[in-house]
Amino acid sequence: MTAAATRYLYLVRHGEATPDESGLTENGRRQATLLGRRLADLPLSAVHHGPLPRAEQTAHLIGDKLENVPLHRSELAGDYVPHIPERDELPPESADFFLRFIAGADEEDRKHGPALARRALERFTGPVDGEEDRHELVVTHNFLVAWLVRDAMYAPEWRWLGLNHGNAALTVIRYAPGRPAAVLLSNDMRHLPADLRWTGFPPELHI
Repeated sequence: MTAAATRYLYLVRHGEATPDESGLTENGRRQATLLGRRLADLPLSAVHHGPLPRAEQTAHLIGDKLENVPLHRSELAGDYVPHIPERDELPPESADFFLRFIAGADEEDRKHGPALARRALERFTGPVDGEEDRHELVVTHNFLVAWLVRDAMYAPEWRWLGLNHGNAALTVIRYAPGRPAAVLLSNDMRHLPADLRWTGFPPELHI
């Protein structure tokens, strides 16, 4: 029997993006750098990041603060719609709201997003083979963070909708052998000063 060890998955939404999403704002660069400093002492084995500039730039700024941690570009960490629910999956009182939200998903999203989401679960979740625990960072987008948190909470597939994550906030999920997944940390922004917190959230959620 192959030995199994614990995976610690660190999830980060990219730093604040420019209006055209071609990269990071100055605030976004500061957010990424400060997060890199926070993560510097962790035994990370890899940083995975999506292919879009805002995720790639965030990952590289974090990587600048890490020592000999390889960065891997992956479409699985990209920006895509992970699941498109039917009306009967949704709570009746909020079905119209959520269906309007995802109405803009194009054919590419509808065809490829769910397949990428399934592959992301296979790649990034669950205990790992071997005897050593593994610590991995995924720098991605709000939808994938929500999808992975939803899965760790054993919530229905539609429940990625409505989960909001701040720019450069940190979420940590533990996958231990023989135990359910556990969300150890969610949307933690303690590494950011007040003026850099809450970017990426809808205005009504700013505290």
